[in-house]
Amino acid sequence: MSATAHPTADVVTAGLRDALRACEARLAAVVADGITEVAMPGAATLAAGGKRLRPLLVFACAPAGGPPADAVVRAAAAVELIHMATLVHDDLLDGATMRRGRATVASSHGADAAVQVGDYLFAQAFAELAGADDPAAIEVLALSALDLSQGELAQGRAAFDVALSEPAYLDRVRRKTASLFAAACRLGAMLGGGSAEAQQRLTAYGEAVGMAFQIFDDILDVTGASAVTGKRRGADLRDGTVTLPMIYAIQEEPALAGAIRGIGDDDAAIERLCDRLAAHPGVVRARDRALAYVNDARGVLTGVLDGADRRSLQLVADGVVDRYA
Repeated sequence: MSATAHPTADVVTAGLRDALRACEARLAAVVADGITEVAMPGAATLAAGGKRLRPLLVFACAPAGGPPADAVVRAAAAVELIHMATLVHDDLLDGATMRRGRATVASSHGADAAVQVGDYLFAQAFAELAGADDPAAIEVLALSALDLSQGELAQGRAAFDVALSEPAYLDRVRRKTASLFAAACRLGAMLGGGSAEAQQRLTAYGEAVGMAFQIFDDILDVTGASAVTGKRRGADLRDGTVTLPMIYAIQEEPALAGAIRGIGDDDAAIERLCDRLAAHPGVVRARDRALAYVNDARGVLTGVLDGADRRSLQLVADGVVDRYA
């Protein structure tokens, strides 16, 4: 499965497919419900598609039995709106011009528009979930949003820090990526009526899958072709985001620290350094670390899940690995 492939191709049952359609309709209505300045670029962001992996997790973690409750659909839409908002803001901060093969909001509409669209999507996520009338659900999403913000701040503070430790990197990934995966799983189980044990297990599953997802994404940044990933190769090198394959490569070859720190924005130099890192044993170590998280996620699924879609969740974990293969 490529980085741009839709993970639901081999995962979605008829019930999940109907649930995702309901979520997509809700997302379209939410994005359209705004002034032109934010509705148009917001609609373009939605039309760019994406894997809809987080809404899928919400639905797969809700106990099965008929169409999903309105609260579950709202939660699925809310987590995707948060994700969309972070992409719009991240692209602005990173200076990215392309996302999923399309122009980013920042490059096509300007920096001010990107800030406004991201803020709008973020606010609409909480408005959408508020309709579920469950304060505990709002708390779950709010804590995840706080983690996202702290992860982004940590990433900015550590720009070009070639001495970044593995624990610091993993904490950043937990906050910036895995927390929303975990929240999606918890919200599905919670609003679907799952027990406290099932909620705890599925939250742990979501965090482990999110950790693996981001590590593989960081590997793809240096190993993947732009035509496959939909992003410029070496984006992390360009903005100084030190990732796990870089950390491992520097540990084994300290001279790489200077090359990474001083890379600048020369396209040819970045391509050469990406090739060097892609062939480095550090990438293999990073892949093994990601696979360990996938195995953790699979292990969680052997316990009590209160009717959550175990098979689809197993296939999602497999798909995270296939995404890199």
